[in-house]
Amino acid sequence: MSVASASSGSSASAEQPTCYSALVNDWFCKDYYIDRQDELIAATREHLFITVCAVVLGFLVAMPLALLARRSARVEAVVLALSTSVYTIPSLALFPLIVPFTGLSRTTVIIGLALYSLTILVRNTTEGLRGVPDDVVESATGLGYSPRRLLWRIELPLALPVIMAGLRIATVSTVALTTVGALVAYGGLGNLLYNGVRTEFRAQVMAASLICVAIAVLLDLLLLGVQKGLTPWTWGVRSRG
Repeated sequence: MSVASASSGSSASAEQPTCYSALVNDWFCKDYYIDRQDELIAATREHLFITVCAVVLGFLVAMPLALLARRSARVEAVVLALSTSVYTIPSLALFPLIVPFTGLSRTTVIIGLALYSLTILVRNTTEGLRGVPDDVVESATGLGYSPRRLLWRIELPLALPVIMAGLRIATVSTVALTTVGALVAYGGLGNLLYNGVRTEFRAQVMAASLICVAIAVLLDLLLLGVQKGLTPWTWGVRSRG
């Protein structure tokens, strides 16, 4: 009798729903992180890969556009207008325009996000180069600096704080926009968010959201550290101030 009751009690406890079952749908569930660890890690890796590739590609495109924009006020207006107009295109329209050329792949998401990042990167890079003092440029030119040497040795280092600020903003915004890649099944944590919202899976939605926030904060801190390392003179001035 006792054995039967014990066995029935153990089976009842085994069938007891966890905190992310159909009967108990909690927002915060430790069991979900343990049981779905591999799925979360894979989604996080894909999210990071897409974000980093998109920001790097956007920066590589933004730099020559910014150098082109500073040639004249008219060229600058055209470049800034074009780079800004891309951000006004909804992702529901932008991704389908790219799919015929790249297919349903990560490349589609990376190109789309890189185009979105141009709005911030081109403007900040242009502003940073414009902010270089004219007397510094004239002095370097008088010392015999060639245009290329002037750019790499004088202008870019002085413009770097503004450029890095734009890079940090673009990176954080790209972390959020990467989730939109779920439209073509390559959204990293966005896939979990989309499926979680569709099925009302609270633990999954919360986990994906928290990891997205953590990625954004960590990447921002990483870029801030890089900025401090590349521009130590600016932080010394701030400390004395």
